[in-house]
Amino acid sequence: MKHVRFLLIAALFAATPLLAESFKIDKAHSQAEFKVRHMMSSVTGRFNDFDATIDLNRANPAASKVDFTIQAASINTANENRDKHLRSADFFEVEKYPTITFKGTKIAPAGKDRFDVTGNLTIRGVTKEVTLPVTFLGFAKDPWGKERAGFELETTLNRKDYGLNWNKALDQGGFLLADEVKIMIAIEAVQEK
Repeated sequence: MKHVRFLLIAALFAATPLLAESFKIDKAHSQAEFKVRHMMSSVTGRFNDFDATIDLNRANPAASKVDFTIQAASINTANENRDKHLRSADFFEVEKYPTITFKGTKIAPAGKDRFDVTGNLTIRGVTKEVTLPVTFLGFAKDPWGKERAGFELETTLNRKDYGLNWNKALDQGGFLLADEVKIMIAIEAVQEK
């Protein structure tokens, strides 16, 4: 009887997937940037304050999980007046909606070192399901013996989907700002012990 019980317990543990490893973002080596057309050129910017928690399951990447939070007031386009306008009710309304969040719900392989990460993206109080194309850059040990993992993504969002509607019509036709915003995120994350 003890032998049978031992075999059942052993089988249960063998069927249980390896536990996920927690990684925390290294802000000094990560970026959250964007680019949007302004008339004939483009404006680039970044968010200076953001965080992510990544639970990685190396044996089964689809069982991994990611949550990402950006402090909206940390927007920085290298122009103080423009940044103030972007923080206002015309755009992010940071007093009322202080964070931009992404809560991952599903990860699916999409090729070598590529994954489609689906989740709920909330901007300015509007939540929409999006799928982000993420490239896994690998694991490496830093000089202090800590395990690191790298990821990057590039995608385009329509700002009006999230209530960022402000714009100005131009005399010659068209509008001051494009609706499409290019998003570029690069993450270097450190394993938590």
